[in-house]
Amino acid sequence: MSAAHIHPELRKLARVVPKAPIRAATLPLFRAASRLQKKFPARGVTVLTTSAGVEVRLHRPRTVGPPAPAMLWIHGGGYVLGTAAQDDVLCRKFARQLGITVAAPEYGLAPEHPYPHALEECYSALLWLASLPSVDPNRIVIAGGSAGGGLAAQLAFLARDRGEITPVAQHLVYPMLDDRSASGHNPGFRLWDHRSNVFGWDAYLADADPEQVVPARRTDLAGLPPAWIGVGTLDLFHDEDIEYAQRLNDAGVPAELDVVDGAFHGFDQIAEKTLVARDFFDRQCEFLRGRFTEKQPEASS
Repeated sequence: MSAAHIHPELRKLARVVPKAPIRAATLPLFRAASRLQKKFPARGVTVLTTSAGVEVRLHRPRTVGPPAPAMLWIHGGGYVLGTAAQDDVLCRKFARQLGITVAAPEYGLAPEHPYPHALEECYSALLWLASLPSVDPNRIVIAGGSAGGGLAAQLAFLARDRGEITPVAQHLVYPMLDDRSASGHNPGFRLWDHRSNVFGWDAYLADADPEQVVPARRTDLAGLPPAWIGVGTLDLFHDEDIEYAQRLNDAGVPAELDVVDGAFHGFDQIAEKTLVARDFFDRQCEFLRGRFTEKQPEASS
């Protein structure tokens, strides 16, 4: 693929961003680097542990008034690495731009903690977030990037099926939704490829039935929260994300799709100061404001 296919603002960065870093052999190294992020000072973040034992990084808006909207943000890392601390800057931006509380849970990583460990921890964090006095439980969005987006999509099913809480939206940033993602090599891919995808999904699923876990394999999409899905054209998840948005719409679930031409996986985080990344974030905020301000039905007692 020629450089012309990569977004002009991302071409220089694309020369140095790795294409497929995650393998069984490299996982310990990347986990060690990830743990270092938690050692940095947490500016404007409250780190606490819920009564259920889930560690949460809490980002609050500049001013706190009556019960307000909130977001549960789930970090990425292919289900096998990462920490909520890696998204501190992004969560703080959401909190300040939207005037909301953002809670980012830590969750057990595969293969040590396969499905449903991470999903149940995220669900527990969601219920905890809804119980905060400063949070309106009728205006909570579940969100995440990459594998975090995949967990958010799974969480949407779990919340629907258990009926304890109804998120106003599922906000999925280049979500990891399908363990069957296309094989082959695209020279425009960065940070994640087919082999990394197989490794991550195999570690997460272990002995679970993928038909009951993997969002793209689920057939019972009706009744899920409205969705926003954003992805670049040079992302391994491009095709599966577009197909999932279409299937949601076909099932009567409003799904807004945002495709960024020439963008690779994680572009907005590693090139956050570029105009293409800032515009991508602004469009996310526009969607979220719409969901938070739309009149929601009262929760049943």
